[in-house]
Amino acid sequence: MIKVSALNKRFEHVTALDNLSINVKKGSIYGLIGVNGSGKTTALKAITGVLRPDSGEITMDDLDVYENVRVKQRIGFIPDDLFFFGSYNMKECAGFYSRIFPNWSKEKYRTMAEQFGLSERRKLIRFSKGMQKQAAFILTMSSNPDWLILDEPIDGLDPLVRKLVWKHIVADVAERQMTVLVSSHNLREMEGICDSIGIVNSGKMLLERDLDELRSDIHKVQVAFGNAGDKLNNEKLEGFEILHIEEHGSIQQMIVRGAKEQVETIVRSRNPLIFDLIPLSLEEVFIYELGGGNNELGKLLF
Repeated sequence: MIKVSALNKRFEHVTALDNLSINVKKGSIYGLIGVNGSGKTTALKAITGVLRPDSGEITMDDLDVYENVRVKQRIGFIPDDLFFFGSYNMKECAGFYSRIFPNWSKEKYRTMAEQFGLSERRKLIRFSKGMQKQAAFILTMSSNPDWLILDEPIDGLDPLVRKLVWKHIVADVAERQMTVLVSSHNLREMEGICDSIGIVNSGKMLLERDLDELRSDIHKVQVAFGNAGDKLNNEKLEGFEILHIEEHGSIQQMIVRGAKEQVETIVRSRNPLIFDLIPLSLEEVFIYELGGGNNELGKLLF
């Protein structure tokens, strides 16, 4: 597993990470999400040992990461800002990776290079950004990492390539119990691939949960009552918290936090004429956890 405890990092007068903790279970896919500038990239660079945190602890399977070569040989990291040696092509990069990573698989490299259809002879700096991301993915996955860390891995890739990328990731998670920590703005894709989610805001962990638990804890409610006195109006009830409420004629539309059974019990006790309980998407959860339902952007989206 990947365990991050009370991580802090400052750059001059800017606090990038503020007592951040992350827990990624072995053999799972964990999605780290947040607005731009929330500290996601800084966190990933600290986790992979690229940056030294000011304080806190980072371990992988209880092993310290920073300046630990043996642990880093088992990490696959694809940053958002890719770097390649200017004169290297894919084949030369493969030779370089094979000398660094002890679990390198020549067979896996050949299979993936063929599937993605990239030229082994063309210099990588002459690839498009999307092709460079594919090359980085092929090289990283061919090293058979125990821990895969990805920063915006599918940004700029077409739908067919994205599907192939996730197919390889899921296969390695299932077959080798590879542990994956991925940061992405593509919340719809993350929703379909991740087991757990962490929402970061201003360098702090705002919320960390299994995705199934997260979906069961926050809901969209549409309800209409025969009597105006039965309406729900930001009341504080046990196990029932209204995060956002709007009225459209006789219909109330609410975002509610609480267990599904409790929400149903409270609403039905008021004898509604109409009652729909709709699960929220990860994108909607993200917006409301960050208070988006209370500003103009949230109102436009919902």
